[in-house]
Amino acid sequence: MLGLLMPLAGLLGIEIEELGQRVKGLIVVYALILVSAVIGLAFLITAGYIALSDAVGPIYAALILAGSFLAFALAVYIGVSIGENRRRKRLAERRRSSDSGAFLTTAALTALPLLVRSPMLVKLGIPAAALTVLALLREKDSPDS
Repeated sequence: MLGLLMPLAGLLGIEIEELGQRVKGLIVVYALILVSAVIGLAFLITAGYIALSDAVGPIYAALILAGSFLAFALAVYIGVSIGENRRRKRLAERRRSSDSGAFLTTAALTALPLLVRSPMLVKLGIPAAALTVLALLREKDSPDS
């Protein structure tokens, strides 16, 4: 597979080696940024602990910081959980919508030969179908959903 991709990339003007070197360089730079940020955050927490231990004592300072970080972790977990539940609900609604649309399409295509035979249903059915489509389109575009 890779044997086919290299000539294709050459035809498209993509320099794989140059792209690979750039990605490796960016990985190193971002790793250095991450390490520096973590070290800075560690010193910031240490400074906060020292200041807090001067105010309330070392044991209480440690307990306060531990409780604060546990509360922060719990808040992040709850936020992620709420976001995931919303995503699942939207996905389920889309599936339901597409399933019901497929069912209605199948039912309409199945009933179409019977409706075409009757001239009265053709005269009444075309405006009714147009009104139904218009109502469905308005419901789909409404800001509630």
